[in-house]
Amino acid sequence: MKKILIRFIIISPLIYGFSACKKETDDVRIDSTVKEDSQKIPFKKQGEVYFQDSLKNLIKKIDVEIAETDETRHLGLMFREGMTEDQGMLFIFPDEEIQGFYMKNTVISLDIIFVNSRKQIVKIHKNTEPFSEKTLSSVKPCLYVIEVVSGFCSKYGIKEGSYIDWRRN
Repeated sequence: MKKILIRFIIISPLIYGFSACKKETDDVRIDSTVKEDSQKIPFKKQGEVYFQDSLKNLIKKIDVEIAETDETRHLGLMFREGMTEDQGMLFIFPDEEIQGFYMKNTVISLDIIFVNSRKQIVKIHKNTEPFSEKTLSSVKPCLYVIEVVSGFCSKYGIKEGSYIDWRRN
């Protein structure tokens, strides 16, 4: 009996230790520089953005992923091969300042919408050129940037002076 108890005491931590090392699927890191990995980047709804006219009447709601760390803001929608018009990415910056975006490693054309701290759209770059390294400036200070599929702003009448609101899941 004593030998069984000793074995249990010795083996239990080993079994627990090995099972604790198992990575959950959410912990798996994707190397977005590898084409095979980049195809594994699924859309993950983290919030919603509401586009509003200048009187703050709702125009269109979309689901968004939220990029608020340096890493997620840098990666953005790079390497994504598609997105529906009801999806986008909301970038949140720590400070309101002039921002610049480029399309390096971005496969799909986007509309890039720059928004100030009052949630008013201050600049839109429509139909951006995939893979371009040209800097697209907000021109005015902004706190948020939203990327949506190319043609979205024209289709829904989203323009500079319009507003947004957003919420996290």
